[in-house]
Amino acid sequence: PRHHFFRYRLALLISMIIIVPVGYVVRFAKEPGPAWLHDALGSLAYEIFWILLVAFFLPKASPLWTAVGVCLATCAVEFLQLWQPPFLQAARATLPARLVLGNSFAWSDFPSYFIGSFLGWIWMRKLSRNTWGKE
Repeated sequence: PRHHFFRYRLALLISMIIIVPVGYVVRFAKEPGPAWLHDALGSLAYEIFWILLVAFFLPKASPLWTAVGVCLATCAVEFLQLWQPPFLQAARATLPARLVLGNSFAWSDFPSYFIGSFLGWIWMRKLSRNTWGKE
């Protein structure tokens, strides 16, 4: 029914509104903890955000395939950081492109992408079950 669709998208929207500031706070916090931990936690939030965003625009998509697709896409974006042509360097000089494309390749980001995708899959499934009554 229509109200389930609305409730699901509303739950996704509220989730995104929550995860974005949480991601920024943990990524850019100076204390407590080491910088690598803040970076990893920020990457988890980044991954979850993209899963929620895809689910918002494709609400009937499978949570599993959404999480897998986002994980593959973010891994591809990470590898794209190895490519440094002038047009990408110019784009990365802007905040929006830097937030989406990143600016430096790091193997250490991949575990966060995989864990974040798993958490995003769980999050999407939970919202889906609570609003649609199914997976």
